[in-house]
Amino acid sequence: MATLSPQFHVSLAQTPADICAAQRLRYAVFVRELGGQGATVDHAAGLESDRFDAFADHLLLRDLTRPAADQVVGVYRLLTGSQAQKAGQFYCADEFDLTALVQSGKRLLELGRTCLHADYRGGAAMVHIWCALADYVARNRVDILFGAASFHGTDVGALAAPLSLLYHRHLAPEHLRVFAIGPNAAAMNILPVDQIDRVRAMRKTPALIKAYLRLGGVVGNGVFVDKPLNTIDICMILDAASVAQLQRDIYVRGV
Repeated sequence: MATLSPQFHVSLAQTPADICAAQRLRYAVFVRELGGQGATVDHAAGLESDRFDAFADHLLLRDLTRPAADQVVGVYRLLTGSQAQKAGQFYCADEFDLTALVQSGKRLLELGRTCLHADYRGGAAMVHIWCALADYVARNRVDILFGAASFHGTDVGALAAPLSLLYHRHLAPEHLRVFAIGPNAAAMNILPVDQIDRVRAMRKTPALIKAYLRLGGVVGNGVFVDKPLNTIDICMILDAASVAQLQRDIYVRGV
């Protein structure tokens, strides 16, 4: 754990070494901590990667008080519509039918592989990276942000309450509603709304998903069970104006 007050710096990856640093953090979080596996996990090098890394921008949060090789403590992978065209698709198109979003005429940005080092959760780190994300969104004139957000584990039944609450209270409007596809898709409308203990359901909901909901985020219909990565994925959808407002609020309060 950092012994000095963090000195945060956020930038886009500029070199292959920067991308490797992001992939090392992803390995630490998604593989070591959460038990993810998969064909693209390189245990020998300690890297978690996939083919979309070569097309995306990687937003890196560094704590400059740490040793140089260990400074990256937060990551967002950003894939614009034009980058997705070069890659052949958005990453989560294998999990969700994105037709409604793609045909909306909106400028899209897919958020993926989001993670923070365990020592920096619940503090100012996410605020810094969100401010940088807001700048990126503005520069690229993004209208809609979306992407897979994950619950830990693969037992849908154990998450019946939080998933059902998302369906009943936060389902995307029909014109933006995506839905889970394929043999690993599952329903999220498991419990009727009057059988959900909302407080307990929210306690089971990951902090990042709750943060998106506070910004007005909505979800697609259904979940995708990603067994190699040991996650249950939902598709979060967020109006870019909410991110811009968050940045304005942060600047007013001070970080």
